[in-house]
Amino acid sequence: MLINSKSRNHPKKSIKTALTFLGILMVNAFVLGQDGYTINGKITDKDNGETLFGASVFLKNTNIGVVTNEYGFYSITAPKGSYVLVISYMGYLDINQEIQLDKDQKLDFEVEEYTTRLDEIVVTAEESERISLKKPEMSIAKLNIKTVKQMPVVLGEVDIIKSIQLLPGVTNNGEGSSGFNVRGGAVDQNLVLLDEAIIYNTSHLLGFFSVFNADAIKDMKLYKGGIPARFGGRASSVLDIRQKDGNSKNFSLTGGIGAISSRLAAEGPMFKDKGSFLVAGRGSYAHLLLKASGEENSAYFYDLNLKTNYNLNENNRLFLSGYFGRDAFDFGDSFDSSYGNLSGNLRWNHIFNDRLFSNLSLIYSKYDYDLGIKIEEFEWISSINNYNLKYDLAYYVNDRFKLDFGASGIYYDFDPGQVRPTSETSAINPLSLDRKKALESAAYIDAEHKLTDKLTAQYGLRYSIFNRLGGQAMVDYANDQPVVYNGTLGIYQRGTEIGETDFEKGETIKSYGNLEPRVSLAYQLNDVSSVKAGYSRVAQYIHLLSNTTSVTPLDVWTPSGQFIEPQLSDQYALGYFRNFMDKTYSLEVEAYYKTISNRIDYIDGSDLIGNNTIETEILNGESRAYGLEFLVRKTEGRLTGWLAYTLSKSEQRTPGGNAGGPGINDGKWYNTPFDRTHDLSLTGAYQLNDKWSFGTNLVFQTGRPVTYPNGQYEYEGLSIASYSDRNSDRLPAYHRLDVSATYVPNRKPNKRWKGEWVFSIYNLYNRKNAAAISFGQNIETGANQATRVAIFGMVPSVTYNFKF
Repeated sequence: MLINSKSRNHPKKSIKTALTFLGILMVNAFVLGQDGYTINGKITDKDNGETLFGASVFLKNTNIGVVTNEYGFYSITAPKGSYVLVISYMGYLDINQEIQLDKDQKLDFEVEEYTTRLDEIVVTAEESERISLKKPEMSIAKLNIKTVKQMPVVLGEVDIIKSIQLLPGVTNNGEGSSGFNVRGGAVDQNLVLLDEAIIYNTSHLLGFFSVFNADAIKDMKLYKGGIPARFGGRASSVLDIRQKDGNSKNFSLTGGIGAISSRLAAEGPMFKDKGSFLVAGRGSYAHLLLKASGEENSAYFYDLNLKTNYNLNENNRLFLSGYFGRDAFDFGDSFDSSYGNLSGNLRWNHIFNDRLFSNLSLIYSKYDYDLGIKIEEFEWISSINNYNLKYDLAYYVNDRFKLDFGASGIYYDFDPGQVRPTSETSAINPLSLDRKKALESAAYIDAEHKLTDKLTAQYGLRYSIFNRLGGQAMVDYANDQPVVYNGTLGIYQRGTEIGETDFEKGETIKSYGNLEPRVSLAYQLNDVSSVKAGYSRVAQYIHLLSNTTSVTPLDVWTPSGQFIEPQLSDQYALGYFRNFMDKTYSLEVEAYYKTISNRIDYIDGSDLIGNNTIETEILNGESRAYGLEFLVRKTEGRLTGWLAYTLSKSEQRTPGGNAGGPGINDGKWYNTPFDRTHDLSLTGAYQLNDKWSFGTNLVFQTGRPVTYPNGQYEYEGLSIASYSDRNSDRLPAYHRLDVSATYVPNRKPNKRWKGEWVFSIYNLYNRKNAAAISFGQNIETGANQATRVAIFGMVPSVTYNFKF
């Protein structure tokens, strides 16, 4: 449901609907939560004090149980009686404790990791990576950081983003490209959170590495669909990454020395053991080697992760976390550039009582991009800042009903670009594009409801409001058409300007509101299998402007407004899940269908750089994606890993609409740049003995869609290329094989210093995968020729990791 300033009745209906839904859930919570006693507390690692997310806490020989939340908190309500309380987390020893439930109790537990016996090596996956047959979660990809570190990687750098691309439904846009694509969606349709703070660019060195230092990360979860109501703002996925809290037991150092980068993390207790801290830094030094060899060009990155927490008392805990990362490039006398993320989050965890948990967060995020053109002596600067206040609550009603609810508000400050001369002799005049401000607010409520012993539902509602705020003049166009079709020339061009309208600071230029329902169901067929189904609607109000025909890959974000409407995503999913051989193997099969309305598309020849009226370069279209995903895992034994395969289609359509004309590709469906018909990956890890382990990745993907020239003509002595329909061709298929070997010299359990050597080869058989195909004329023969541009061949690396 779309709401704007001209449809004044819709907001009232939407708010009334939301309040009715809220009232029904609150009544259910009140009725269901009357009987029984409650046990609550937190589960932590005995060695380092880290809270454990996803630990199972249940009463033996009953159906009563929960899993811990992101902060290790649990709450169980059951009738009066004697029970055995079991705490289970894969890779840790189970705790079985007899309890007499005749009153409300607070019980905290510390669990201990298994110690490896030398005569028997048994490798198990983390519990977070196993499928839950009863929970209505689906379309979720989970990887534990220990698993990520076992994978072969380029240049020895552990990479979270590349690891999730080995799961079904997740791809990249080619080597040397930033971000990732989920179920045929664009990069800007992924909400990436680091300790709840929005990260706008997830890549170092233009996609070679991710911004996430594995030594600072505790866990991560990717929602490809079935997105809980507490998340919003992106049309395709949510990647929720949590940093470590810091070792509250002992001081420790973790790090590694690699071929082009090194890292070091320090953590330990502080505040007289009432808190802990984490400091993790990482940096590359390949540019120093290049300069030493006489190379003028250079590229490097660095980042810093910070986190600390303090226990005020048993019911209140404060967290302060931050991230700062930057990339810098220098290409001789041509140009230089830099970009980076900055984020900070102050959180307050509060336990009201044994059933009600809350988290209040004040968050700041910034992304900026700087490009300097040395020949023309000017620089281009753009940025996006946002300030986010959110309050989330979890109410554990009883063993059959849990309620999550809360509200949030994000204030955006967009600086689309400033041009500044870098010398007094520069011929470039200073230019500042209009800053754009907006406010995105939302409230949500979400319930997990065990309807029967076999059927569980998760259902919720999110209501979001987006206000594009004033502070500048807006151009008015004839017939409200910023883009019109010129039938004589056969092209789209700028609409006719008829004046301007001034908007005061804080005044609403345009307002949108959307109801975003979410529902998923899980029905357990038997002890080893279940079927699940889900539907979700998500509204996205900000957009990344990225025209691949532009000279530079500037990241310019823009808000919805008068002529750019919010993207609305509707996704349906159906899946079958099964465990085999006592959970040693698992199978996940999911089918999905997703539609997105108001998807931005660009007219031919569009110019996005330095443009104060972006609306004159775009048309509104729609996209759709559908596919079938398979995932088979082996989670126990010396050999573990998975086989993932996705068969999918991703298309978009952009008719001329009110602008007239044929639209893009005559208004027909055509491939998005993220379409991959086939996507296959095989990932394995083998523990040979207590000193040696091995890993491998095998990847195959259909080549991504591109647009090739299909002819040429002469004009005033120049050879001009003509092009086929947009994205009607493809690059060659992408495939590679990676291998790694890890050697641990000394596994004495009591030795403080622990080290390991990691030997890896990325792209073992030296496949020259095409990042692009360029076309031109051979200087000697004058014949037309195509040239394949490849980023990587075979890349060997050696890394030494240590922990103290």
